[in-house]
Amino acid sequence: MRILVAAVVAFVAIGCGKEIGDACIVSSDCSPNGDRQCDSLEKDGYCTIQGCDYSTCPSEAECVRFFTGSFHNRPCNPMTEDKTSDDCSLDELCSQAMQCVPRSSEVRYCMRKCSQASDCRTGYECRGLMQWQTHGGEPVLSPGTPVDNTAPSFCAAAPAPI
Repeated sequence: MRILVAAVVAFVAIGCGKEIGDACIVSSDCSPNGDRQCDSLEKDGYCTIQGCDYSTCPSEAECVRFFTGSFHNRPCNPMTEDKTSDDCSLDELCSQAMQCVPRSSEVRYCMRKCSQASDCRTGYECRGLMQWQTHGGEPVLSPGTPVDNTAPSFCAAAPAPI
């Protein structure tokens, strides 16, 4: 009987892990298998997977790209870039913030999907198109899919009130 109880406890412990967007302190809080990280720079930590692509996040999450650094580059329009205009150089992307940004500054994280603010935990906002443009981040969608107001929203730390 003891062996059976120990086996069940071990199986449950191995299968346990938090979902993307849950609070954490260290990465093992997110997954005992090491396949998820704790972004401890976010408010109360944020379970995530870094280096994702449009189809690699768990079902509760969306791959989101951010651009690190501060840029004062040329303005661009992501809806027309590479179609009717080429404001950005080959080593740049046109972000949803309507600026050319260096491709090398892009980092990607799996972020919890949401459709309304209550889908996110306290201190986080459900970030859609308008918030992407002012607070950063944009979903990574399959090639050819436009990034517009029909793209999925995600839970990200709400900016501090001014």
